[in-house]
Amino acid sequence: MPKMKAIVCHGPKDYRVESIDRPVAGPNEMVIRIAACGICASDRKCWSGAGMFWGDPWVKAPVVAGHEFFGHVAELGPGAAEHFGVEPGDAVIAEQIVPCEKCMYCRSGRYWMCEKHDIFGFQREVADGGMAEYMRIPANARVHRIPASLPLEDAAIIEPLACAIHTVNRADIQLDDVVVIAGAGPLGLMMVQVAACKTPKKLIVIDPAEVRLDIAKSFGADLVFNPAKTDVVAEIKALTGGYGCDVYIEATGAPAGVTQGLQMIRKLGRFVEFSVFGSETSADWSIIGDRKELDLRGAHLGPYTYPTAIDLLSRGKVTSKGIVTHKYPLDQWDEALEVSARPEAVKVLLQPNSAA
Repeated sequence: MPKMKAIVCHGPKDYRVESIDRPVAGPNEMVIRIAACGICASDRKCWSGAGMFWGDPWVKAPVVAGHEFFGHVAELGPGAAEHFGVEPGDAVIAEQIVPCEKCMYCRSGRYWMCEKHDIFGFQREVADGGMAEYMRIPANARVHRIPASLPLEDAAIIEPLACAIHTVNRADIQLDDVVVIAGAGPLGLMMVQVAACKTPKKLIVIDPAEVRLDIAKSFGADLVFNPAKTDVVAEIKALTGGYGCDVYIEATGAPAGVTQGLQMIRKLGRFVEFSVFGSETSADWSIIGDRKELDLRGAHLGPYTYPTAIDLLSRGKVTSKGIVTHKYPLDQWDEALEVSARPEAVKVLLQPNSAA
């Protein structure tokens, strides 16, 4: 059996560069040669052993990590070309969730909330993730072709961009809205670009990293604030006649991002929660109901938004420039993980088939 290199998760803080069997495509399956796989904030939380991952069977080690991947068709199993509508060599991406196609959510078209909820890079019983030289794409994966003209860096952010689009869509942004996006990490910066396409009255970004605020400004943010230097709640209230913002999108992953938003959003506002938290987050729920009657919305994954993400990138409406900051081969996994946590490193990519 041919071997390949991969990052295998064995448990908290136990990710190893290993040589494992290269996957083989079965009926209606394909194997792709990975071009790039991003390191996500949820990957770092998973690596650290955050309770939400390790307190339940969500992560089933050992498993090859990685869900922000794309690659090129290397092998097609029987019927796979027709099943997926692809040819050898095509650039493709599979959505991170692999729907069971049997639960009530999948049967009603709401596949991103699949009850079984298998996601690449977390459960090997479905398929390993994209931090490897090759990856098997099972028959029930949702696959999208990528134009050959799309640069590697742009193709590598399709998955998080799809999530950003879904989040902004959940906010239902109107032309006269004052919109606040809290968190200017990779996802937040993509949300800024997408929200700017909606042309709200004012687009405001909050983040403690000045370098990321500069990027947000270049992406169309009207105002940016560092919460370590500015009373952001008071500032937003002052900008809105004391009422507060119409829309608040929480993308910080920090509990303070939640309580801050509840304070600065106006009555009857729309609060969109996107982040994955590493610990339990508490808030005064009376604000949501009795005091403000907020429209509280969650945002999960990128349902039906991959084609839009590919289109926006292809037309230059959204870009990876300023977002993709570092690239590493698999052998440098430890360094890549450490660098990915730095404020100046927005999105770190692993390139499994590149030389060190």
